[in-house]
Amino acid sequence: MSARPDSPYGPLIPMPELTPDALRAAVARIAPSRIPALTQHLFEATTNAQQTQSLSPLRAFIHSWAVFLAIERHPEQAARLHALERLVDAGEEDPAETITEIRRIHETAEAEAGLR
Repeated sequence: MSARPDSPYGPLIPMPELTPDALRAAVARIAPSRIPALTQHLFEATTNAQQTQSLSPLRAFIHSWAVFLAIERHPEQAARLHALERLVDAGEEDPAETITEIRRIHETAEAEAGLR
C-alpha cells in the first residue's frame, strides 16, 4: 500500500496497490459487505479476459475497485458522493450540477489511485 494519512482526518487506509489481492484486502477493511460483489466482478472479469483473450476486462475490474476505494477511504467524500447519487436517483431537480460534482469526485479518485 502507498500513501499515508495526511492528517488526523485523512484516509481510513492507505491507497492499496492496484492488484486484485491488495484491492480485496482493502475492501475487506473498509467495506466488508462489498466483498461478494468484488469477488463476482473478478470472476466475471477473469472469465471475459479468457474468452476474449484480452486484458481489458481485468483492467476495468482494477479501475472500478481502485476508484471505489479511493472514494470510500475518505468517509466525508464517500458520504457526499452517496448523497449526490440519491439526488440524481430522486429525479426531483435538474441533475446537471449534481452530475458535474459526481464526475469531479470520480476524476479526483482516479488521480489519487494513479489511473490518470
